[in-house]
Amino acid sequence: MKDGIHPNYRDVVFVDQSNGFQFVTRSTVSTKDTIEIDGKTMPLVKLETTSESHPFYTGQQKSIDNLGGRVEKFRNKFARLGTPAKK
Repeated sequence: MKDGIHPNYRDVVFVDQSNGFQFVTRSTVSTKDTIEIDGKTMPLVKLETTSESHPFYTGQQKSIDNLGGRVEKFRNKFARLGTPAKK
């Protein structure tokens, strides 16, 4: 392999800002933040959400049908008009 053309592939710590969940994986992402884990200083990437906090993965997701969304409001509003009879 040629020297100097490949990105720096190394261990990086990702932190979920909503709940503090951390995980270490390998990545080429560049960041100025660092964190010390187990005596090693590693690059740090801060995330808004991960599978630990996202409603889809935590089972907290709410269905639009159960919340009476826009479609349901429309149906309720115009239900009294009914559909015209076919001739």
